[in-house]
Amino acid sequence: MENKFFPEIKGNLGFGCMRLPMGGTIVGDGEFKKMIDVFFEAGFNYFDTAHGYLMGQSEKAIRRCLTSRFPREKYILTDKLTENYFKKQEDIRPFFESQLKACGVDYFDFYLMHAQGATNYEKYKACRAYETAFELKAEGKIRHVGISFHDTAEYLDKILTEYPQIEVVQIQFNYLDYDDPAVQSRRVYDVCVKHNKPVLVMEPVKGGNLVNLPKEALALLDPAKSPASYAIRFAAGFENMAVVLSGMSNLEQMQDNAGYMRDFKPLDEKELETIRKVNEVFASKSLIPCTACRYCVEGCPQKILIPDIFACYNQKKIHNSWNQNFYYRDVITLNNGKASDCIKCGKCEHICPQHLKIRDLLKDAAKEFD
Repeated sequence: MENKFFPEIKGNLGFGCMRLPMGGTIVGDGEFKKMIDVFFEAGFNYFDTAHGYLMGQSEKAIRRCLTSRFPREKYILTDKLTENYFKKQEDIRPFFESQLKACGVDYFDFYLMHAQGATNYEKYKACRAYETAFELKAEGKIRHVGISFHDTAEYLDKILTEYPQIEVVQIQFNYLDYDDPAVQSRRVYDVCVKHNKPVLVMEPVKGGNLVNLPKEALALLDPAKSPASYAIRFAAGFENMAVVLSGMSNLEQMQDNAGYMRDFKPLDEKELETIRKVNEVFASKSLIPCTACRYCVEGCPQKILIPDIFACYNQKKIHNSWNQNFYYRDVITLNNGKASDCIKCGKCEHICPQHLKIRDLLKDAAKEFD
């Protein structure tokens, strides 16, 4: 299964390591190792992480479960430079070296400028982050330099014009966001094509939203095919896609994804019509399109578990059950802030990849639960 863009990558399914199997707050190494073994056995080899994933645990789990168990040529590893971990150019190399050490490798196959957009791009430029990455590539510590991106198509065009050396772009792409005016998946993808940049796909199942479907949507699908298969195959079916990442968190998800991606076939016309109808169901529900990336949680001064509250709110919309009230009161907010505790500082909105109006949405949640 040779990759048409990067021959060192096998197949077009990537293992996203932001949602690993957890035992409480600790990565379940035993389950993670089993998942890695199945991934390799199915013929795939691409892994993606970042320093902040799982509150710093993802890189270390990769060292314990992947890089210490297999020869370096067995796997392709991507890591990222995140804005929270450097203030000036001189901070970048030491941070990069700490990532190599945490992952247990001497080089990264891909290294991405993380979550690029109007809110942070100028900082990366001022700190010469791109130039530093290109230098590290020349030194053999990075094989390919790219970006992950969360902003408008116009802004991506600006970045790729200013830095044509960028080799690959990671974007959010799924059938629910394809024509969403906030995420702009289709338009951002078209800019990648314009600049001849291969695409890495993140959030193909939109943080689980396209797996845990409303019952009306689920009834539209062929029961012999998993909801995830529709979403991931949709994303992988576009010409410029190099790898579609799936943030798998248990062995069952790994076996499912590896099964239908081993002999990948794009969605046929009947399946495409099905997901068009699924989109209509989502539109009728007015659900919050949060992907539970949890970037908003770390900096919240009120310790509000925003993604958990939004998930609870969505489930209340779908099922209208008292269970959601119980879960909100006795689990989510028992030792954390309530939706009504929001002080409207805006830190969450600044960092949200979905560009959600979180302060207004928390007000809606507060009306529902508080």
